[in-house]
Amino acid sequence: MSEMPAAARPIRRRVITEEVHEGPARASAYVCEAASCMSAQAHDITLRLGEKTAEAGLTDVTIKRVGCLGLCAAGPLVEIAETGQLFSHVTPDDVSGIVTALEKVTPDDTRAPQGPFFEKQLRVATENMGRVDPENLDDYLERGGYDALKRVLSEMTSSEVRDEITRSGLRGRGGAGFPTGLKWTTVAKAQGTQKYVICNADEGDPGAFMDRSVLESDPFRILEGMAIAAFAVHATEGYVYCRAEYPLAVARLRTAIRLAQRAGYLGAGIADTSFNFDVQIRLGAGAFVCGEETALIASVEGRRGTPRPRPPYPAVQGLWDCPTLINNVETFASVPTILRKGPEWYAAIGLGKSKGTKVFALAGRVVNTGLVEVPMGMSLREIVFDIGGGIIDGRPFKAVQTGGPSGGCIPTEHLDMPVSYESLIEVGSFMGSGGMIVMDDTSCMVDVAKYFQDFCRDESCGKCVPCRVGTTQLWMLLDQITRGEATMDDLAQLERLAGIIQKTSLCGLGQGAPNPIFSTLRYFRDEYLAHIVDRVCPAGVCAIEPAEVMA
Repeated sequence: MSEMPAAARPIRRRVITEEVHEGPARASAYVCEAASCMSAQAHDITLRLGEKTAEAGLTDVTIKRVGCLGLCAAGPLVEIAETGQLFSHVTPDDVSGIVTALEKVTPDDTRAPQGPFFEKQLRVATENMGRVDPENLDDYLERGGYDALKRVLSEMTSSEVRDEITRSGLRGRGGAGFPTGLKWTTVAKAQGTQKYVICNADEGDPGAFMDRSVLESDPFRILEGMAIAAFAVHATEGYVYCRAEYPLAVARLRTAIRLAQRAGYLGAGIADTSFNFDVQIRLGAGAFVCGEETALIASVEGRRGTPRPRPPYPAVQGLWDCPTLINNVETFASVPTILRKGPEWYAAIGLGKSKGTKVFALAGRVVNTGLVEVPMGMSLREIVFDIGGGIIDGRPFKAVQTGGPSGGCIPTEHLDMPVSYESLIEVGSFMGSGGMIVMDDTSCMVDVAKYFQDFCRDESCGKCVPCRVGTTQLWMLLDQITRGEATMDDLAQLERLAGIIQKTSLCGLGQGAPNPIFSTLRYFRDEYLAHIVDRVCPAGVCAIEPAEVMA
């Protein structure tokens, strides 16, 4: 975030806090200052609103910067909190209209419905996003921040905390869906006087921005979740491993750590108890493989980020060979709400063994790109067409890709499928960290598989031969197909090699790299055959030279 001119600083302080009012504000304008909106002058909008409301004599109006409001496609966004009125694609020149709307707010106003994008969501991990100033601890506390940690430290034992997380049914939101309570219990029971908690914020899936948005928008929540986890597993030190490509998230997290330490929510004697826990940040250089737990640990230790065979698992022998709990951003973000509202409340949400909600980064050829949180069990159709607003330009839906480069492409026939860990695996994909890329009829599915294979071969750490060599060979075969130069024997070789790589690679990167190939072959084999037999790309994406006419 660029440094502001000195003259702007007093205005900035005045407009983003509520301390200037004797009582509650009559009206409040929330300006989204997440990364995407910040890149489109959101901070200038905040400053201009402060100036214009002051000029209009609106001393009972608060202008507050907040985190991501979710509807990224319409940013920059400004919301009037009391009425729910949302201003989209705002520029600094549009501020006068917002000031006029603020003047009209009365105590009798009620929030109007904001449409299916917002109304169909259920906020748990993202409940504060778009509501709190990410750099204001008091703002977080006013919305129940640190209530869960205070309850844990004053009323509960470590075992009782683990039991509540277990009863909630929360599963790791980083991709594999491992039961969170079981992982916490394993770390707690592991032998070792020193234990660690790590927040995995190394989000590297193409099209994914869930972790970044949560860190930018509600960093205190992650620290609270980590502190609760540390108490539950008897850890005293924590690390947030975040890629350096997220400068705004890192800056706000650093501010949150500093403010939490000053207020006694991190460090020694948290909340006037004997519990000690502190957090440091470790920056990653953008290696996708460092999202894998053992590679992440190696990177935190200052070594090259490559995976190692498991067992031993990090829960038993992790950071510096000590028991280590690793959960991702969304998992930690869900913990405070679960402990405030109760595990039974959370377990009542969802479908089968997939409890609670899931945050998705909705991207691709969908109208309402952005960040959404929905209850497990909601259908893909509802997510894409109700929340997402359907396909851009009204084109036909073709597929939705979930699970990042290790996921699969799900076709139209499964649009009414409820989204859960189990259902996605059944159709050849998986949950992953939450990327959801929507495709229309202009996408060539062979080219899509080639794109993800290119990503995987580029991100391979090179430690094991199946991934280092095999992913390149898969990409070369796919490249031949997209150029119209492959044969049916090449297609058979593609399938054989994909199976070998899946079974023999060291870590999840190589094991999952063939998944886009498997899923596109399963549902779109006709497109592969069109490229090979007819030398035609049905979507018109691949540049295939016409076949020579035999004399």
